[in-house]
Amino acid sequence: MPAQHTVEQGEHLAKIAAKYGFRDYQTIWQHPNNAGLRKKRPNPNVLCPGDRLFIPDKEQKKESRPTAQIHRFQVARQTVKLRIVLKDFDELPIANTPCNLNIDGKVYELVTNADGLIEQEISASAEGGSLSLPDLDMEIPIKIGHLDPPDEDSGWQARLVNLGYHWGPVGDEDAQQLGYSIEEFQCDHDLRVTGVLDAATREKLKKLHGC
Repeated sequence: MPAQHTVEQGEHLAKIAAKYGFRDYQTIWQHPNNAGLRKKRPNPNVLCPGDRLFIPDKEQKKESRPTAQIHRFQVARQTVKLRIVLKDFDELPIANTPCNLNIDGKVYELVTNADGLIEQEISASAEGGSLSLPDLDMEIPIKIGHLDPPDEDSGWQARLVNLGYHWGPVGDEDAQQLGYSIEEFQCDHDLRVTGVLDAATREKLKKLHGC
């Protein structure tokens, strides 16, 4: 039976698709009933709690094989690619640095590239974990699917936090401190310094954050 799914914090489309048994989230995303949400949320993996998704019926796939023989069928594991860019306080890449990515208890030993980037395929249902850089004595918590869209207050505040301009927490009601954080960001990126989140500042936040 078709269903309506209300997005909760920590959910992204690939995770929701896996929950309902879909190997390709595009089956859900491209359904005509989700056209309005596609227009509102250009990135299907950056949804907002409360968003409503139409979940269509699954179509069964049939394969014909001769009887009296053993046949093996393989189903692709549902994964997503986690990308993280690490920079120092001068916004320079933390390049060629060993790090340990712990996602739901599974540890990946990685090295940042020249741009400070690490990439890793992880389960679509992954919840989170941490990223540690032993050489720098640093550990960073990671939450999968907790970034809200940039047009939401929780979304642009989270981007300020992730980029090192605001100590948070997300949802902080200290308007004065948020204003100082926005001013610092605007000053660093040649924007009109007002302490107010205007369209140009929001777009720059989104661009620098990567989504």
